Amino acid sequence: MPRRSLARLYQDEFSNYSLVKFQQDLIAGLSVAAVALPLALAFGVGSGAGAAAGLITSIIGGILIGALGGAPYQISGAKAVTSVVLIVLVNRYGLEGMWFATLFSGLLMLIIGLMHLGRFIAFIPAPVIRGFTLGIALIIMIRQADNFFGIKTPTTETAAQKLIGYFNSGLTPNIHAIIIGFVVMGIMILWPKKWNVYFPSSLFGLIVAALLNWTLGWSAATIDSIPRTLILEKHLDLTSIPWDNLSDFIAPALTLTALGSIEAFLCGAAGSNMTGTRLQVNQQLIAQGLGNIALPFFGAIPTTSAMIRTKVAIQAGAQTRLVSIIHALILLAAMFLFAPFIEKIPLAALAGLLMVVAVRTNEWEAIQRIFSKRFKTDMIAFTIAMLATVVLNLTDAILIGTFLAGAVFLNKIASIDINVQDVDIKRLKQRGIKTAGKCGHVRVAFLTGPLFFAATGQFDEAFANLTDTHALILSMRGVPLIDTEGLEEIHRLYDKLQKQGGTLMFAGLHDNARAMMERDGLIEIIGEGNFFWSSDQAIVEAEKRGCQFCESEKLQKTKVMS
Repeated sequence: MPRRSLARLYQDEFSNYSLVKFQQDLIAGLSVAAVALPLALAFGVGSGAGAAAGLITSIIGGILIGALGGAPYQISGAKAVTSVVLIVLVNRYGLEGMWFATLFSGLLMLIIGLMHLGRFIAFIPAPVIRGFTLGIALIIMIRQADNFFGIKTPTTETAAQKLIGYFNSGLTPNIHAIIIGFVVMGIMILWPKKWNVYFPSSLFGLIVAALLNWTLGWSAATIDSIPRTLILEKHLDLTSIPWDNLSDFIAPALTLTALGSIEAFLCGAAGSNMTGTRLQVNQQLIAQGLGNIALPFFGAIPTTSAMIRTKVAIQAGAQTRLVSIIHALILLAAMFLFAPFIEKIPLAALAGLLMVVAVRTNEWEAIQRIFSKRFKTDMIAFTIAMLATVVLNLTDAILIGTFLAGAVFLNKIASIDINVQDVDIKRLKQRGIKTAGKCGHVRVAFLTGPLFFAATGQFDEAFANLTDTHALILSMRGVPLIDTEGLEEIHRLYDKLQKQGGTLMFAGLHDNARAMMERDGLIEIIGEGNFFWSSDQAIVEAEKRGCQFCESEKLQKTKVMS
């Protein structure tokens, strides 16, 4: 049960808690807050809901999900990956539509966690996820071009349409906005990594950009006003839920659920590698579900695990989940104390920040390895996922990616290796197995791989020619599972051997494969005496029975000759 699991997590984290550990959590919380502040503002603006919504998302998410999450290091907040979906939702249905999709997504995540289905997230192949990530990065860069160049173009359903629209816009860019965007990008790219320990490059870049725009009197557009409240004036009201067109929100909600779950899994994997503490995925999904159920009522946007903030927390010496709560409280204080300065941050600065973050979130070494080593299946999956994300919308891309995941999985496991061999008498004798060696009609087939619907063609082909076989031994030690189609293939093979007077035997059968054959009645049909622990035992038994087969065959040949 989730409560017991959470109680155990609390016990592990706080059993030896001390003032020294609290000081480490406090320092880590300050470090995470410094990184989270500019990101929360940028992702809030990028979603179309506003900077204040991004801040509140990180505050509520940091407190609620941090307290209930599945690992001490996991930090949640507004993310670029969800902002891509949200901007389309806001354009199409308004803020109410976005909030309802968030609420729906939270319910789905909660159900997945409670039903312990989080492990299925790992089934999505890495090339598909990397294709999504690069596609999302391209979408962010395309959609942030308006703020970066200080222009305003019509909203579109897809990033590809937005990109095409720039060539027909005829608008004049704002030179001040462009300079500010490049200043922030330059600072983030050139900032030495060791300096980030003392002051994040993203926060310094926003400060410089705000000072440039303010002191020089430039005309770059800035953030809207930051309200000093946790509950925004515009937030989800149960009376405003669009009951008439609920079906329109199923696909976006599923997309947000998939993206949030994937981010939780990937962030947890990275955190686990850095700390050695495994993420409890289902508990994390329960926490994220509850967080996303609550956020719309504050006027905020969806939240999920944040990779950059989590890494900063771990590197800063985070000890417990208090880091997430501390960072959220610091953001809350910043919203009340520094709102007048935050309001002066140019949108172009946030656009430059988002573009750099979008590029950095990609695993460029892994992508290069896929293409340099020419892993064709991975190359195709990656490219299709990336193009679908940019050319279509992210909801359609998720559907295509799900299909790709299944296709890649089937492609990798569908192949069953079947090696049919004659009995090697010399090898048996070397191993101390007594055999007369008089019968050459015994064959052993070594099977490796699952025997299911996708492998039936190979199974048929392997046993197409068995005219001179009186005993066929299937060595099944390498077969982890059998489905109903695999059972049908065994039935047909058994009938074929029976018609020509032969016998079908089995060796090294897995428990799960045997259970399937028992349920189907195959054990009873074939006979318990034809199942052996090893192929050696089956060979000895087959040879004993085979002498009668051989004598019968010789007798028939003699009659024909006479």
